[in-house]
Amino acid sequence: MHLRVILPVTARKLLQPVLEEAQSWASPGVTVDCAQIAHGPESIESDYDEAVATPGILTAVSQAVEDGVEGVFISCFAEPAVHAAREIAPFPVFGGFQPSVHAALGMADRIGILSILPDVVPGLDRKIAAYGLSQRIVDVGVIDMPVLDVDQHDLLLDRLEHVATDQIARVRAEAFVLGCTGMLGVASGLQQRLRPTFGEIPVVDPTGAAILALETAVRLGIRPSARAYHPPRPKQRT
Repeated sequence: MHLRVILPVTARKLLQPVLEEAQSWASPGVTVDCAQIAHGPESIESDYDEAVATPGILTAVSQAVEDGVEGVFISCFAEPAVHAAREIAPFPVFGGFQPSVHAALGMADRIGILSILPDVVPGLDRKIAAYGLSQRIVDVGVIDMPVLDVDQHDLLLDRLEHVATDQIARVRAEAFVLGCTGMLGVASGLQQRLRPTFGEIPVVDPTGAAILALETAVRLGIRPSARAYHPPRPKQRT
């Protein structure tokens, strides 16, 4: 099985850590490689950033089709261009949101998202409402760290623990989803920090959830529905 991660930002420092994280979740015998867009934002922290990244993402998806890839993970929790990509790809395409939230919903009734900045909350609120999840996702908390700073793992864990503890007390959150695919390798650490006080609290890593969801979809032989994702009609697009 050949899966590809598309890194929808231009910050070079993210490329190797994102690839290594994705490969660490892959099953034996699964090849995971990574393509980074050449033009776009250095990080995605707004709807505007998503829009600017979209042409590069779709170019990378088209290349993945030519390369015979069997599944694509667009490595961003906001899922930029995922629905458009499903219209042109004959294989499963995931962002970070759907796989991680679906995994959490299987473990608890009340889900908290732990995100990066206040800037992203309105967009996530719209996504939650569009997916009909407003009764299950009870809060979107922010740690006030931009994407390019979340590699400071000790500080990241401190802030994640603080926001998660607040969500447990304030809105009775029962499980958490990390709301940024740049939050690499910290899900288990946050679980360990919460366990002495609250017991077992699931924390879902969106990269791990996406890679495993892709593997499952490929093994099940399922791909985006032609009734939901119609191939674009032939026309000039200049």
